[in-house]
Amino acid sequence: MIRQFELVDLVRAYDENVDEALLNRAYVFAMRAHGTQKRASGDPYFSHPLEVAAILTDMKLDCDTIATALLHDVVEDTVATIDEIRDVFGDKIAELVDGVTKLSKIELQTESVRQAENFRKFLLAMSNDIRVLLVKLADRCHNMRTLKHIKKMDKRRRIANETLEIYAPLAERMGMHDLKDELEHAAFENLELEAMESIKARLDFLIEKSPNLEADMVKALEDLMADNGIEATVKGRIKRPYSIWKKMERQNVAFEQLSDVMAFRIKVKDPAECYRALGIVHQNYPMIPGRFKDYISTPKRNLYRSIHTTVIGPSNNRLEIQLRTHEMNEEAEIGIAAHWQYKQKASKAEGTQYVWVQELLEILEQTQDPEEFLAHTKLAMFQDKVFCFTPKGELVSLPRGSTTVDFAYAVHTEVGDHCVGAKVNGRMVPLRHQLENGDQVQILTSEGQMPSLRWENFVITGKARSAIRRYVKHQQHAEYSVLGKTLIEKACRRNGLDFSAQVIDEASKVLNLEDNEMLFAMVGEGTITEDDVLRAAYPGYKEDARSEGLPSVHQDWEEMKAGVVPIAGVSRDSAVHFADCCHPVKDDRIVGILIPGRGAEIHTIDCSTLDDLDNEPERWLDLHWEDKKDDNIFYVGRLRLEVINERGALAAIAATVSKSGGNISNVDISDRDPEFYVMLIDLEVKDVKHLNKVTRALRVSRVIGAVDRVLG
Repeated sequence: MIRQFELVDLVRAYDENVDEALLNRAYVFAMRAHGTQKRASGDPYFSHPLEVAAILTDMKLDCDTIATALLHDVVEDTVATIDEIRDVFGDKIAELVDGVTKLSKIELQTESVRQAENFRKFLLAMSNDIRVLLVKLADRCHNMRTLKHIKKMDKRRRIANETLEIYAPLAERMGMHDLKDELEHAAFENLELEAMESIKARLDFLIEKSPNLEADMVKALEDLMADNGIEATVKGRIKRPYSIWKKMERQNVAFEQLSDVMAFRIKVKDPAECYRALGIVHQNYPMIPGRFKDYISTPKRNLYRSIHTTVIGPSNNRLEIQLRTHEMNEEAEIGIAAHWQYKQKASKAEGTQYVWVQELLEILEQTQDPEEFLAHTKLAMFQDKVFCFTPKGELVSLPRGSTTVDFAYAVHTEVGDHCVGAKVNGRMVPLRHQLENGDQVQILTSEGQMPSLRWENFVITGKARSAIRRYVKHQQHAEYSVLGKTLIEKACRRNGLDFSAQVIDEASKVLNLEDNEMLFAMVGEGTITEDDVLRAAYPGYKEDARSEGLPSVHQDWEEMKAGVVPIAGVSRDSAVHFADCCHPVKDDRIVGILIPGRGAEIHTIDCSTLDDLDNEPERWLDLHWEDKKDDNIFYVGRLRLEVINERGALAAIAATVSKSGGNISNVDISDRDPEFYVMLIDLEVKDVKHLNKVTRALRVSRVIGAVDRVLG
């Protein structure tokens, strides 16, 4: 544990105007507040805020931020209050500490809601002062370093999963790649230890096979630059296991097929020399087509700049080469802290220069449900990017896999709401067309167009999804209201009763509802029945005898149709069955296709069968999964496996599936040769997340060359 004067010296090393008195006050205040508290490791609790402060000194942050790091847990974990912080340290530090403090003392129903509410508060504070995020990231970094001391495995996994889904993407958005890598690595170790060890073993084997590859390649590149009059620093590195794991999953390739397990970084003095060095590299090493990215010409949204290329190196190894200036490298490692603007007293402006923060705030404004907001936020942060252009040449950055509707909402919410079509590179395309890097997109709009629930099946950005869902909910509420009013009117006529505003007012009062519109809507969606309303309005009312013995239209669907699946958006008396071509499982993005004589056939949105139905929109149904959870319902997904033809391969596959909680219901070996055979396996799983878990486990198995999901 560092001492008081050592912390001051760390700050003084990069800031000669260090506010020593402020740091000393914060040090003493936090130490006294935490007193004899202990961490799970047995260390004094005060060691934690000290380590968080030390992490921030590595980023050369200002004294207010360091003081906030020392104080960040005193309100949550001690008797100290924000008012005390304000009295001793002033308004600014009090605001920063309050922004970092969790809402742990607020009683909420579930852990997921608590997490969502915490993040809402955190985002609002971050939008005012981005230093809140920097302190929180350093706090999470130290917590992950000491996560092994928490004994409860389920708690460790929850924290690791939260780190992977929220804090690592936030670090990436801030351009803090070193911190992002550390957070991902620590989370991966706690979530997928077996996969990590498998990848580590393969990396160790690679190093043993070519022990001098890294040093030899560094020397060769240094000599090459020097021979051409370029002063450069070259460094090699082996990629972290989590990065390798994600690439294997994203590209659906085996470890041996990865082209950039080893990467080399060439740092030069200015951008012009980056391009000159690139030409020299390509003159001496064959470039692999499709593996070149210029983030200097087109920076990422987090302002990351670099040139990436992959070449064939010595011994026919594929090697990634990164070229950047020293300034770009510093920005890539610690992001915003590398060009800190608080030194110029521009704290407010710094938070607003990051467009993605404002986009998250837009999602926050459009989403009332905290859990839904958190889900949309993850969509907004946790994806690779494609870069597209408006007809005027303005750059729009979107997650990979985005559609023209996502693009429309990225331009403006009004454009998205009224989108009727799109032209990509001058050619008309469907709304669900996925965009590629460099596409020029023109959105066609009409005042009469409104968002469709079907759009939610293929959009992937949080902003688009939250806007669509908000409109659809509003529209559904209006439709339910009209339907409910009609049902009550019919029930009154059927029973010879008066239907009037006075009657409905009385029913709303008895049922403790806010107003008549809510009553109508609840009847329309089936939450209450028209008979419930009549009983509330007319004491002693009995249901019409003519309806006795007949199923109510509001009776639970599962009671009416045994074995039906929880899908919303289809008529409750319709026959529903899954398509055999794509094998949808719960939480897949789905659509329904009306089949004469058979009802609704459920397909995944990317099923190839749907290509033949684009010209028959009248047969399409907007469907989505209901939120009901039932651990007794299983769904069958189909995978295609390329398996090494050796003894014990089938047993290894069965063991992997079983260990992941799945069950093999059918196996079909479709092709076989002396080295590999191809099999189709049907798996019983609970949802898409479960199917992906089984797929990932199979992908790292030694006996499997490739794994694909069968979709059509």
